[in-house]
Amino acid sequence: MSDTKTKLMLDLQRIEKEKYQLREGEQHQDFLTLLLQYIGDPQPELRDDLIYPMFYMWIKEENRFSEAELRSLLTVLLDENHLFYNIGSEENQSVFTRTFSALPIALIVKRHRQNPFFKPEEIEQFMQAMLRYYKEEKDLRGYLSEGGWAHSAAHGADVFVELVQCEESSDAMRREVLIAISGKLHNGIHIFSDEDDERLVNIVDTMIDKELLPHQEIADWISGLAQCCNWPRSRSQVIARVNSKNFVRSLYFRRGQDSRGNELNDIMLGTEAQLNRFSIR
Repeated sequence: MSDTKTKLMLDLQRIEKEKYQLREGEQHQDFLTLLLQYIGDPQPELRDDLIYPMFYMWIKEENRFSEAELRSLLTVLLDENHLFYNIGSEENQSVFTRTFSALPIALIVKRHRQNPFFKPEEIEQFMQAMLRYYKEEKDLRGYLSEGGWAHSAAHGADVFVELVQCEESSDAMRREVLIAISGKLHNGIHIFSDEDDERLVNIVDTMIDKELLPHQEIADWISGLAQCCNWPRSRSQVIARVNSKNFVRSLYFRRGQDSRGNELNDIMLGTEAQLNRFSIR
């Protein structure tokens, strides 16, 4: 371990112990370059336990960053060395840089929702960047025995939960997010097993709860998830069917107690029955 990395870990452990307060003479800007440099470090104790909580506390809880700093930070997080670092690669450690760049993006967009400072065209740019990321990310592993959480589908979903709620987001953009979710469920290579479906459901649940798209559009989209049942039998079809089935079940139990959604509940039950090849009809 390099001296720089060791010192960063010791500093972050000390700051965590002191409830994220800095000592006299220290500025949060002093740490930002190193936080970004090691944001995807393979060592989960640094990446997941120290760096992300630091961003969480300083962005969400303590509002330490100015709007200009958040704008600059987001530009870096969305660049080719962070969210798109080695995009398209699989089964290697670059996934950590991509996915742990997504998490603070969600925090920044949430700050914007609470007190807007981005222009509408910037929100659209961020949305298009995330849609590109979701389409091009091929490493869909969840928890790794060596390295801890990768969780690209889940971390990307956290960003979409914030983006779809932005006043600047259009219905057309939200429809693109639904298409992106379908693409992630019908990914052809990976059955989600680390509750990625619950994080993906957060997006659709938010759209339903806040009426961000007409219920009929969402109902039609849910029904459309079962179209994979008509594909030729293949491993890709099994992956699409199982992921979609688990997603619909998660959404159903999330929305099941909502009396406003009886029609949607019927749609979800019918779609699950199509996706479940073990159901007795």
